[in-house]
Amino acid sequence: MAIFQYKAVSPSGAVSKGTVEAPNLMSASDLISEKGLVVLQLDQGNKSGLSLSLNFGGIKKRDVVIFSRQLAVMISATVPIVSSLRILTAQMESANLKAVARQMAEDIDGGLQMSQAFAKHPKAFSRFFVAMIRSGETSGRLDEVLNYLADQMEKDYDLTSRIKGAMVYPAFIVTGLVVVGAVMMIFVIPKITGLLLESGVPLPFATRLLMGISGFMVNYWWALLIVLIGGIATLRAYIQTKAGRIMWDTFKLYFPIFGMIVKKVIIVRMARSLSTLIRGGVAIGTALEITGEVVDNAVFQDILARTITEVQDGNSITTVMSQSKVVPKIVSEMMAIGEKTGKLDDILERLAGFYDREVSALVSSLTSLIEPIIMVIMGAGVAFIVLAVMLPMFQLSNAIN
Repeated sequence: MAIFQYKAVSPSGAVSKGTVEAPNLMSASDLISEKGLVVLQLDQGNKSGLSLSLNFGGIKKRDVVIFSRQLAVMISATVPIVSSLRILTAQMESANLKAVARQMAEDIDGGLQMSQAFAKHPKAFSRFFVAMIRSGETSGRLDEVLNYLADQMEKDYDLTSRIKGAMVYPAFIVTGLVVVGAVMMIFVIPKITGLLLESGVPLPFATRLLMGISGFMVNYWWALLIVLIGGIATLRAYIQTKAGRIMWDTFKLYFPIFGMIVKKVIIVRMARSLSTLIRGGVAIGTALEITGEVVDNAVFQDILARTITEVQDGNSITTVMSQSKVVPKIVSEMMAIGEKTGKLDDILERLAGFYDREVSALVSSLTSLIEPIIMVIMGAGVAFIVLAVMLPMFQLSNAIN
């Protein structure tokens, strides 16, 4: 049996604290509920009264989406914000988000604005999220903003999930090919080529090349491992620099097949985020700055940073984008129309919807696009091995006959 410390509220609204002995957290919560109390906080404590707080992993985006939706429902039902947060805290499954929501309830109860309380937890809530909360506070439409945020986050989560799902098959095939190839070169090929060497038959270039690669892998596998790990570490360190980040993000935009998907995903996020922020009443300069963080690509961040300067100088929001080779012409032209008609947020939302469908179509056909490439590479590898092994065997057979 363990001792749990709790904080609960009675039907009359009185808050009480105490301890309860139970075998686990769920049983402790049930025992407190049987007393007619609603649990606000429940922690396992030791005999000295010190609270043991366990924290596993980070906060999932899906949990934040559900939290936003539930909070919107409670606020629209005119439940006070602090009470809403405490009620949600009692029923959350995520220990990390529960701790964050509990802290926010205490901060708001202590006099902080809701947006300020959210801003204290950047790992859970992005600047985009906080900016929208602030706009909801200003306009008095907090419940609508929270629902809209949940909608946009669900769309982004769904988009990311579809891309990851489409990558599973190619990743599995490529990994399988690498493993099988390594096993063949280290364990199988040396035995076959050993027999050929003993036969004394003149070996063709393909066979000697295969033997060289196999011998190197057998004798210097540790060197290959060091080079691989060192190369990855060096690349990661270089990407952390400004020049490296620009180089890497540019490479991702122009990489065959995947580059198209990456670019369209960035445009979806850029258009959707900018539309949401403008509609929420956020100043255009601030909206562009926050959108740069959302897209998370150095090339587009540079475009948005230069756009901020142009807007501050009184120029059009599309001045930089229309000159960029990265941004599709349809994006800058549609944004120019939206800017002239005063419906930029609507145009951006339509652009986001259009490119979202484009991404869906590309992701759906991703497997069929990659399959032929994988089959060609695999066929070439198999043909090379067969040629290198079978050709000298035919020569040996002819010599014997």
